[in-house]
Amino acid sequence: MSAAELTCDVLVVGGGLGGVAAALAAADRGASVVLTEEHPWLGGQLTSQAVPPDEHPWVERFGTTARYRALRDGIRDVYRRRYPLTDAARRRDDLNPGAGWVSKLCHEPRVAVGVIEEMLAPFRSSGRLRILRRVRPIAATAEGERVTSVTLGSVVGDDDTVVTAAFVLDATETGEVLPLAGVEYVTGFESQRETGEPSAPADAQPGNVQALSVCFVLEHVDGDHTIDPPERYGFWRDYAPEAWQGARLVSWQAPNPRTLELESRSFTPNPGDDPLLVDADQSKSAGDGDLWVFRRILARDLFAPGAYASDLCLVNWPTIDYFLQPVLDADRETEEAAYADARQLSLSMLYWMQTEAPRADGGTGFPGLRLRPDVMGTSDGLAQAPYHRESRRIRALTTVTENDVSYAVRGERGATRYDDSVGVGMYRIDLHPSTGGDTYIDVASTPFEIPLGALIPRRVTNLLAAGKDIGTTHITNGCYRLHPVEWNVGEAAGHLAAHCLATGRSPHAVQAAQDLLEDFQRELVSTGFELRWPAEAHPY
Repeated sequence: MSAAELTCDVLVVGGGLGGVAAALAAADRGASVVLTEEHPWLGGQLTSQAVPPDEHPWVERFGTTARYRALRDGIRDVYRRRYPLTDAARRRDDLNPGAGWVSKLCHEPRVAVGVIEEMLAPFRSSGRLRILRRVRPIAATAEGERVTSVTLGSVVGDDDTVVTAAFVLDATETGEVLPLAGVEYVTGFESQRETGEPSAPADAQPGNVQALSVCFVLEHVDGDHTIDPPERYGFWRDYAPEAWQGARLVSWQAPNPRTLELESRSFTPNPGDDPLLVDADQSKSAGDGDLWVFRRILARDLFAPGAYASDLCLVNWPTIDYFLQPVLDADRETEEAAYADARQLSLSMLYWMQTEAPRADGGTGFPGLRLRPDVMGTSDGLAQAPYHRESRRIRALTTVTENDVSYAVRGERGATRYDDSVGVGMYRIDLHPSTGGDTYIDVASTPFEIPLGALIPRRVTNLLAAGKDIGTTHITNGCYRLHPVEWNVGEAAGHLAAHCLATGRSPHAVQAAQDLLEDFQRELVSTGFELRWPAEAHPY
């Protein structure tokens, strides 16, 4: 069978937040772009993985690119134009449709899908952008220090497409292009000898990778909506990880990420709280005391009485963290088996909640909990894609280590300042339990910058990291993996590829020469990038 062939200036492999941002930036600068995505929805962790945006506390005022702000504004605009909001909710400039405590903008994933498609639409109409859906990279060719083509295989059929491009941007969730193209990369823990990081182990542990999760959405309504017992329910109900100190994973208990002490969370469906009083600021509170409101994505009391029978609760809790087996560099059969087991864990958590979970009134089970497949865009009610917290990471010109961002190390000096900054980010160094048996690593960080050198491989000249595969370590991935940072990384990569095409320069040359770097940075700033933090940003 012969494969279809395409040629473009910039191939963006992976349609998550980084990939979408990269495609927008490159197409807007005049490049011809092919954007690919494995799952039905573009948007990655924000949509197909169903994770409300994890953001820093100043996101409403500063600390993002203009395009990321446009995405957030577009999501709010949909709710204001199309949803039956109460007058009080509609008047809020900082409308939080879910009134979740994890984010100032908790919302349904499908709304973000629509806004992303709208942002991409002008470039598709002009022919500058082409989107290949339901494909994943299966092969690549390279000549010397250049990647020449990537082959995309259909995940729903037998068709292949070979794309030849001047620049290849890897925006996949796990850095899938890197091994195919022979780009040097690292996985899991680096050794302390290599990085000097206080939280790193003495020896490298490449198979020790953060947990992944398969999220889902619940409502609580009248009736018995109990699902059939999952096939692996017996195992998951009884599984007690060492870090849980004798407690079971499937429970209301989990270690506090910062103290590692076992804590019990509450769960109160449709609690009747005032959603306008929610102050989603993780620098003040983690907000996870009541799991129902923690990642709530629709708060019914923000809408006209009777419009919604229930809140919508997004389940992305420690109880569904899957860390039995790593999937990076595993064969496809092992990878798929791990995903299937992670789905069994999520369904087991749901079944336990419906049948055995202790309630505040002394009873057990919440049979009124019901999955919402329509909200997830799936037939079974689980997210379209697993939420990967950690990717393969390029061996980059610049590798950000714990010593560059940790408040314990940096103190009042603040994070390392990079001459080649292409953006900013902020989040605690937040690592979930990992496949090697490690518990949480949760370290206070300082507002940080994104160095251009972290997007550029040491050797390969025309591939750029455009997502979680940038030059971080296992430790610093924990604060560089969140939504606005991934978007900023992808948008910077898209700009750089188009800039290099227009000027005939290589990414390495732009990063190395001060005058060329400053030219590029001025272009970024002119399109709404922020390269430094204002003084009022602080560690947490």
